[in-house]
Amino acid sequence: MSGTIVTTATRTTCTPSRAARELGLKRGEFDLAVHLGHIRTVPDEGGGGRRVPRDEVDRLRAGEGFPETLRKRVETVGTKEGAGLLDVPLGRFTRLARLGVVVPVTFYLNRYRAVVWLYLAEELEQFAADENNASLLSGRTPPGLREQLKEGLDVRARNWRVRQLGFLRRQSAAHPWAQAAAVASLLDPAQLAEIVPDPYERAHLNRFLPRPMAYGAPESPTAQVAERILRATDPDEIAWYRADLEQAVGEARAAQPAPRPAPAHRPARPQRPPVPPAAPHQHPPAAEKRRSRGLLGRLCRRNA
Repeated sequence: MSGTIVTTATRTTCTPSRAARELGLKRGEFDLAVHLGHIRTVPDEGGGGRRVPRDEVDRLRAGEGFPETLRKRVETVGTKEGAGLLDVPLGRFTRLARLGVVVPVTFYLNRYRAVVWLYLAEELEQFAADENNASLLSGRTPPGLREQLKEGLDVRARNWRVRQLGFLRRQSAAHPWAQAAAVASLLDPAQLAEIVPDPYERAHLNRFLPRPMAYGAPESPTAQVAERILRATDPDEIAWYRADLEQAVGEARAAQPAPRPAPAHRPARPQRPPVPPAAPHQHPPAAEKRRSRGLLGRLCRRNA
């Protein structure tokens, strides 16, 4: 029976790498398309991650303008190219990104361990075409915003985390504990232990944590830089995610309590046989009486 299930699943789905080849996408472009909801994936019944339904691949291949249309939807640009799409100086584009006007969709670390933010070209083109944004693309930055920039305001990492949480929640919509794990992935383990003190609930929650992105060896300088982006750092942001996680865990607990080990069954102690009651006091036999009297008589005669 299990062999039939595996065979059927293999015929109706394919691996992400196979789907990427058939759709004409690089693996990074494919992952981003999944992240944005352009490609539907399903859990692997064998526990091997995500798979792509064959009918989803067929749907995308039959779309108008394939594969150029799909590639266009996942095209990303850096700061320099983004400034060109908005027709603004490089410095203005960076200020717009730090203020959260344009939101990055992904990032990577270059060989100098500097964060390189990437933006969707399609989103920037739509932003530039909107007449309501004309004032942001020319003229002086409002004084209030200039002061915030001088104080170091930079919400690029925070906005990326919001996008990441939306992706994780879409992917785990079917399971309440996976929904809670999506929020937990943006908090450090110490925060998680405070919010979910029950060890069984925390162990169950950890089973659904998304696979962490790897940036360099653990504890390396590169990994430490990435850690500041992957997890919330601002106090107000941490407070928001903590409250969100408390609510998500409460909903998961009500819908499906975390499994706990069965109580240990101790065998009943064998009962000891009842102790018979002590025999009542009996008078000594007649022979012992005669013996004691004889001794007493001799003692008395000796004394006399």
